[in-house]
Amino acid sequence: MPFPPPSRPPSGPRRRSLFLSAAGAVLLAGCSSAPDTGGTGGSPSAADRARTRAARDSADLLVRYDAVITAHPPLAERLRPLRAEVVRHVAAFGGTGRKSPAPSKPAPSRSASAAPPVVPTDEKAALAELAAAERALADARTETLTAVPGELARLLASVAAAGAAHVYLLTEGEA
Repeated sequence: MPFPPPSRPPSGPRRRSLFLSAAGAVLLAGCSSAPDTGGTGGSPSAADRARTRAARDSADLLVRYDAVITAHPPLAERLRPLRAEVVRHVAAFGGTGRKSPAPSKPAPSRSASAAPPVVPTDEKAALAELAAAERALADARTETLTAVPGELARLLASVAAAGAAHVYLLTEGEA
């Protein structure tokens, strides 16, 4: 007797494969080396600039998480593990970020001219915007891979994979 087909075919990668990918990303993110100092004349190398940019981008994403958590406290429990990974990404790239488990108010933006992100009043829309920010950042990091040396490329790839898993968890899964 054949089994009936599933009532709803999976729309994306299976949860188990995402968690395995995320676990691999965490293992790779633990790898680090001294920053590339291939620059000349005291100017930062391409790797140093890419690492600085990645740290800043992760810090900006952290501000977005803080803003959504502040605007929608019921989402805090769901977003806390993802936010904690973003904090680790900031640190992995050599940046600094607040290490508190969850914000009580939005973090100030890094530059005086940048305003805190505006968060939609609808929780689903807020999660969709956060997922879009994660997706855009993962895509940008993937594009950067060929322009940086091996160890930094591996770190960018693992953090981009984690960002892709975050997108899935924000849009279809539960954190």
